[in-house]
Amino acid sequence: MRQIEFIRSNTFLWTAAVAATLALFVAGLFAFIYWKIDDYLIMRSDRMIATQLNFLAELPPGRLNDAISDHLKQDSRGVQYAGLFDAAGSRLAGNIARLPPQLDPGGPVRSVRLARVAAPTVHEATVKAAARRLGDGHILVMGRHVDETREISTVVGQALLLGLLPAFCLCLLAGAWLSIRAERRVEQVNQRVQRIVAGDLRERLPQSDADDPFARLAGIVNGMLDEMETTINALAGVGNDIAHDLRTPLTRVRLALERGRTHAATLEDLQEVADKAIGGIDQALAIITALLRLAEIESSSRTAGFGDVALDEILRQVCDVYEPIAEDKDVALRVAIDRKAEVRGDRDLLFEAIANLVDNAVKFTPRGGRVTLELMSDGKAVRVRVSDTGPGIGESEREAVLRRFYRSDKMRNTPGVGLGLSLVAAIVKLHGFRLTICPGPGGRVEILASARAASCDAAPSDPARERHESLAPL
Repeated sequence: MRQIEFIRSNTFLWTAAVAATLALFVAGLFAFIYWKIDDYLIMRSDRMIATQLNFLAELPPGRLNDAISDHLKQDSRGVQYAGLFDAAGSRLAGNIARLPPQLDPGGPVRSVRLARVAAPTVHEATVKAAARRLGDGHILVMGRHVDETREISTVVGQALLLGLLPAFCLCLLAGAWLSIRAERRVEQVNQRVQRIVAGDLRERLPQSDADDPFARLAGIVNGMLDEMETTINALAGVGNDIAHDLRTPLTRVRLALERGRTHAATLEDLQEVADKAIGGIDQALAIITALLRLAEIESSSRTAGFGDVALDEILRQVCDVYEPIAEDKDVALRVAIDRKAEVRGDRDLLFEAIANLVDNAVKFTPRGGRVTLELMSDGKAVRVRVSDTGPGIGESEREAVLRRFYRSDKMRNTPGVGLGLSLVAAIVKLHGFRLTICPGPGGRVEILASARAASCDAAPSDPARERHESLAPL
C-alpha cells in the first residue's frame, strides 16, 4: 500500500495535471493544423477544377473529346472526373455515368454525388465538381475526388497517437519519480527531526551539493540548528552561572548580617554591617539588571526604533564620560576620527556597547597606559576600534569572553559580573554588525558595519577636539 502512496502526493497530481493540460494543448494544436490544411487543400482543389473547366470549355468542339480522354489518362491516382453531355443529358465522353441533377451549369464548385463509369460496374462517390454549358448546348462537367483530406486526417491521427501517448506516459513516470524522490527526502528529514526532538542536538538535515531549493532549505535549517545548539548549550550553563554569581553576594550579605547581629556593639558597627549588606544586594541586583537587559536586547524588539546614528558623536560623548575616570587612573584616553559616519541603529544601544568596551579598556589598562577610540571608513565599511596597552585577551579566550558570566583568572579580583562583553555582542548582533577581538600585544576590539548600513563624509576639523584627535591610529 505504501508503494502507491505517491499517486496521492501533490507532486504526482500536479505532474498529471500538467501532462493532461499539455495533451489537450497538443491535441488542439493538431486539430487546428488539420483544419487549416484541409481548408487549404479544398480551396486549391476548387481552383484547379475551375481552371480545368475553363480551359476545356474554350477548346473547339472537335478537340474536346480528345482533350477529356487525355486528361483522364494522365490521372494515375484515379481522382479526376470529367464528362461531356448533350442537352438531353446523354453521356458523350468522359468517365461520368450520368449528369447529376443537382449540379447547375455555370454555378460554383460544390460537393455532389457522381457515378463513375468503371467496367463492369458504376461507383458513386461524393466529389467536388462544377458544370459549364457550352456554345453548342452541350454540358461539360469536371470534378475531383478530394481524398487528400482523409489521408491527412489519418496521418494527423497517427502522429497524435504515436507522439502524444508516449509523451503523456513519460510525464506520468517523471511525476512518479519526482514524487517518490521527494517522499524519500521528506522521510529522511522526518527521521533526523525525530532524533533532534529526542534530544540529539548534533543531528542535522541531509544536505547535498546540488543547487536546488530543497538543498538550500536544508542549509538554512542546519544553520538555524547550529544557532539553536549554541544557544541551548549556552543556556544550559546559564542557570548554574546565575546561581553561582548570585549565591556569592547573597552569602556575603547573610554572613555580614549574622556577624553584625552577634558582634556589633555600637551603632557604627551596625551601620558598617548594613553598608556591606547593601553592597552585596546591589551586586546581586546588578546581575539581575544585566540579565534583563540582555533579554531585552536579544528579543529584537528594539529594531522598530532604528534610525540614523552619528558614530563620531557617540565616540566623543563616550570619551567625555570616561575621560575623568581615566585621568584618575593615570590612563590617557583619546579619540581619533577619520571621517564622520552614520549607521542605521539604536543610538542608546550603540552608546552602551562602545561605553562597555571603553570601560573594560580603562579598567584593565595599567597606570601610565593608553586607551584609544578610533572611527575609520574606507567607503565600503565603517570600523570602530577600541585599543589599549593592557594585557589583552588571549587566543584561547576570545570566544569564551563573549559568554555570560565568564571571567578569566586574571580578572577575578576586578569588580564586575562578567556580562559586559555579552551585552556588546548582543547589541552588535542585533544591528547586524560584526564584533572582532583582535590579537595583541595589548587589547583591541573592533565593531565593523558594512557600507550598506553606513554613509560616510569627511569629518571637518574641530578645534575643541584637537586634543582627542592628536593620536595616530595604532
